[in-house]
Amino acid sequence: MTDLTELGVAAIRDGVAAGSFTAVEVATAFNANVAAAQAALNAFIVATPDKALDAAAKTDKARAANKPLGKLGGVPIGMKDLFATAGTQTTAASHILEGFIPPYESTVSQKLWDAGAGMLGKLNLDQFAMGSSNETSYFGNVVSPWRRNDGGNASLAPGGSSGGSSSAVSARLCPAATGTDTGGSIRQPAAFTGISGIKPTYGRCSRWGIVAFASSLDQAGPMARDVRDCAIMLEAMAGFDAKDSTSLDMAVPAWEAGLSPDMRGKKVGIPREYRMDGMDADVAKSWDDGIAWLKDAGAEVVDINLPHTRYALPAYYIIAPAEASSNLARYDGVRYGLRDLPEGAGLQDMYAATRAAGFGAEVKRRILIGTYVLSAGFYDAYYTQAQKVRALIARDFEQAFQQCDVILAPTAPSAAFALGDKTADPLSMYLNDVFAVPASLAGLPAMSVPAGLNREGLPLGLQIIGRPFDEQGVLNAGLAIESRAGFTAKPERWW
Repeated sequence: MTDLTELGVAAIRDGVAAGSFTAVEVATAFNANVAAAQAALNAFIVATPDKALDAAAKTDKARAANKPLGKLGGVPIGMKDLFATAGTQTTAASHILEGFIPPYESTVSQKLWDAGAGMLGKLNLDQFAMGSSNETSYFGNVVSPWRRNDGGNASLAPGGSSGGSSSAVSARLCPAATGTDTGGSIRQPAAFTGISGIKPTYGRCSRWGIVAFASSLDQAGPMARDVRDCAIMLEAMAGFDAKDSTSLDMAVPAWEAGLSPDMRGKKVGIPREYRMDGMDADVAKSWDDGIAWLKDAGAEVVDINLPHTRYALPAYYIIAPAEASSNLARYDGVRYGLRDLPEGAGLQDMYAATRAAGFGAEVKRRILIGTYVLSAGFYDAYYTQAQKVRALIARDFEQAFQQCDVILAPTAPSAAFALGDKTADPLSMYLNDVFAVPASLAGLPAMSVPAGLNREGLPLGLQIIGRPFDEQGVLNAGLAIESRAGFTAKPERWW
């Protein structure tokens, strides 16, 4: 029998429906991979093998009774530990929420269970989704399954904040996983580990039940091994939710059925501003390869301007921390999670002690930045200005899409770096998001697909950015690249 853990979402769904293998066999195989890799990769905070098997048994029972199976019938997935899961610990990778077991289910995870998916476990991430390397988790670093081809065994970053998701999918611990993207947290880790991931238009997926970082930016999306699997997952995750005031009241398109690698009649924009001085040569080559592949698919390539791109990163690192400082005020030791109550302490002392003990260094840094830019005397100088820049960036994209249908750019400025390389310099770490942040600020759908390997044998990703609500165009351009890149590389198992 084929190694079931080498199969993706579509192959598992179709194989279970056809009776080629059972859902329980699939869940059992992936549960074994999760257990075998945990000590080395630390991709999961909590494994839930029984939940995966229970969902699989229900699918097998439904098939035996000739009942219709869901869109994800028989597919076990990983759930980023930012999504509330009823009865299963949800921590946002922070000590302040350690031991918190929600009595409710996030809208996105409930949609996935309703579609027939099972949960292999809760995936590790940067604490409160704040990070680009998965080194800020209270539960330890996630390690990428990839290694450089120079014979060194340095542990590499899987990207962040959805590093547990990217590592698990790449290492065949799950065929797909949920991620969230605030400033690139689906796309950058997907690029680092040679998988695909899409951030849909802001509002496509409900934020209800997802631990908030920056509410005007956070958006859930899928991470999987290829474009088709991302389309299948996104169809199950998306949809209107009255419990989220920013949710789009729009029908969910049939993205999988609409997939086509034919780009004839489409225009692809290449932003001049993304050609930065000192750009990594391998990244630049992969971008040129992507342009050639889309031309081969029939697309016309046009140069475009996004003149305010250079202001995107500083604007993001004002807006996102400002929203975080407000959202994280709820963690005070009173209602749930950690409570640090020194002897003889008053209420304010408890607040201070709880937050000091519960939040990690990066979370504290962003809370301090956010509180500062929102404070009297600095609000107009920083936060108001950043919001104006955000509007200009959105307008840049609006004008660019008058000339093209999608935009092609690198996903990240480099391949994966070694764990520890950038932790001493937060600004260097923040620069990892330079290509991903603009689309987040504008609320646009954007996807990363594998483009090949660099000279060290590490994956590189290409990013496709689309018009609002045009996930289909983004997926199709991604499929055109995928079908021509012929990316079949996977990490050699060392764990």
